[in-house]
Amino acid sequence: MSHAGRSVFQGIVPAELSVCDGAETFLQSGFWGSFKARFGWNARAFLVDWADGQKSPLSVIRRRLMPGVSFAYSPWGPEFPKGINLNDEEKSRALADLAEALRHLVPKDTAFIRFDPPWYNEGEHVSPPLVLPPFLRSGADIQPPDTVIINLIDSEESILQAMKPKWRYNIRLAEKKGVVIRRADEEGLDTFYHLYEATAKRDGIAIHGIEYYRALFDHCKNYPGGAQEVRLYLAEHVGEAIAAVIVLFRGKEAVYLYGASADHKRNLMAPYALQWQAMKDAKAASCSLYDLFGIPPNEDPSHPMAGLYRFKTGFGGKIIHRPGSWDYVYRPVMRKLFTTAESLRKNIRTLKKRWRRQG
Repeated sequence: MSHAGRSVFQGIVPAELSVCDGAETFLQSGFWGSFKARFGWNARAFLVDWADGQKSPLSVIRRRLMPGVSFAYSPWGPEFPKGINLNDEEKSRALADLAEALRHLVPKDTAFIRFDPPWYNEGEHVSPPLVLPPFLRSGADIQPPDTVIINLIDSEESILQAMKPKWRYNIRLAEKKGVVIRRADEEGLDTFYHLYEATAKRDGIAIHGIEYYRALFDHCKNYPGGAQEVRLYLAEHVGEAIAAVIVLFRGKEAVYLYGASADHKRNLMAPYALQWQAMKDAKAASCSLYDLFGIPPNEDPSHPMAGLYRFKTGFGGKIIHRPGSWDYVYRPVMRKLFTTAESLRKNIRTLKKRWRRQG
């Protein structure tokens, strides 16, 4: 239904965090909000009223930047109810109305609220949707705006056929060379983290301490309802772990959250076999999509993560582009100070990645 000419946002009220477990994406779930609350974030839930009497949950997490200053963040929110068809201008207006209403529901020390709008455009060479003023582009994206999503509804043979031939070959090669995929979960975390540290050093990425990943498994195991499951898979060769992935299964989605690999035996193609095993298990668990969760915006050989683009897009699936992170500002000076520092950190990380790649 079209709602051109008027905002579809009607109002918002506080709610129990558990209402967000009805959200489509894990980042908007009560599960994820309560998990982030274990690491310094304050998680709150709201119920948003839209046009035509429709409602949807909204998760907002908030953390302190410095004494007397905090910021709020709604990852992949809001989710518009199905049947509401809006253009970019109408979506931006609804998002601004929502942000302004939240101004009166978050603490007064909140400098700005950040959104990663979940809507997207699909295709390899397309631009993401627009987010219009008064929103300002964030100094850095929090969630990856661009990703590859594999359709798991098709048969395993169809999923394989949608991959590039070299990817199918590499999956078979790993098996032929004796790579064994084993589900390890919590017992494999020490092994995973050892590989993850090597990967972080090689690729110049920032990672959490191991307790973060332990807490993720613990929180998933103890969260009421059991609607999600975190799995850790190890790829082993003659008893040695050479690669690992952590994947979240929740409802219709399976999301590849973290991956790691050793600096040696890379010719055995273990990461290809790991992804294929995770996809097959997700399909068996009735997931209809597998989100590879993050690629560069396009195929640019000069991009420091160009290899990641080639690896993930080779599995087939659709490439989608979200708008990235955008801020609605409540306290302009404080927000400016934060985003200046944020942009500087991002640029330093990018330079380090380029240096490692060139070295």
